[in-house]
Amino acid sequence: MSIALRLLIMILTLYSIRVIPFLFLRREISNKYIRSFLTYVPYVTLAVMTFPSIVTAPGNIYAGIAALIAGLISAWIWENLFVVASLSCLAAFAVSLFIG
Repeated sequence: MSIALRLLIMILTLYSIRVIPFLFLRREISNKYIRSFLTYVPYVTLAVMTFPSIVTAPGNIYAGIAALIAGLISAWIWENLFVVASLSCLAAFAVSLFIG
């Protein structure tokens, strides 16, 4: 299969994903359940992509779980990204040192 054909397939796929909603959704969506669903889709997608990486990135499953728990608790309390990231890294490092 040539590179030009692969590029054409990729272009058609990406373009159709962006154009099809404009063809079928002419007016504003008024159903509150569908609007709510569409509001939370980006957050769920981001969570699904990052959750496995959070747990497996340190190389030790216990350090990853500790980082996840530390991040959740610190995000709940402070809501500051720098603090959450710092405490998550410290938790993963501390558990990695002790479990080794």
